[in-house]
Amino acid sequence: MSEPQTAKDKIIIPLDVPDRSHALRLVERLGEEVGWFKIGLQLFSAEGPALVREIRGTGANVFLDLKLHDIPNTVRHAVAAAANLDVQMLTIHLLGGVEMCQAAVTGRASAPLLLLGVTVLTSHTDGTLRETGFRTTVEDEVLLLGDLAKSTGITGLVASPKEAPFLRAHYGSVFTIVTPGVRPSWSEAGDQKRFVTPADAIRAGADYLVIGRPITAAPDPREALHRVIDEIAGMPD
Repeated sequence: MSEPQTAKDKIIIPLDVPDRSHALRLVERLGEEVGWFKIGLQLFSAEGPALVREIRGTGANVFLDLKLHDIPNTVRHAVAAAANLDVQMLTIHLLGGVEMCQAAVTGRASAPLLLLGVTVLTSHTDGTLRETGFRTTVEDEVLLLGDLAKSTGITGLVASPKEAPFLRAHYGSVFTIVTPGVRPSWSEAGDQKRFVTPADAIRAGADYLVIGRPITAAPDPREALHRVIDEIAGMPD
C-alpha cells in the first residue's frame, strides 16, 4: 500500500451510523473530499458485506474495522473473506497470539490488504489493563504486541497517537500506523482517554488518522473536514 500523499489521503472517516442510508449520505457528502471510510462492528452487523461492496463501488477505500479475535482457523477464513470484498485495511486483535496472527497473514494471501494489529484500545488506561488482569503499563503492552506483530508479518498497527512516537523510535518505518483518538483542538474529547490533534498525531509518526464525531456530527461535516485538512496541510515540512 502506498503512503498517503496529501492531507485528505491521511484522513479516515468512520461510518459509526446505524444503517445504509445514514452511511451513504456521509459517503455522498464527503466522498469527493476524502479517500477513506471505516466500517466498524455496528454498521457491518446491520448491513453486512453488501454495503462494503456498495461503498467500494464509489471508488472510496474501505477500512473494515472488525478487530478479529478468534481461533486461528476462523480468523484465516475471515481474513480471506474480507480480502475478497476488496477492502484496503482490516483489523485483528494482536492479543490473539502468534498462531492467530500467522493465520491472518495466510488468509490474506497475495491480496493488497493491509492487516492492522490492534494493540491497546484508545479507551483503555493503565487502570483498565489492571482491571482485566494485565500487569503491564499501556506503553509496555503496546511494545510487547508490536514485537509480536513484527515477528508474524503484520505490517500495520492501530495505536493511540500518544504511543506513536515510541513506536517510531522502536521500530522505525516497519509499520504503517493508524491512529484513532485524534481530535481537532476545537472539538470535545468524548470517550477517548488518549487523544491528540491531527497535526500533533502526524508529527508523532502517524500515517493515517481516524477522525469521527468532530466531522460526522458537525452541523456541516464538509466544512469541518476542510478545517481538519487545512490544519494538516498548513503544517511546516
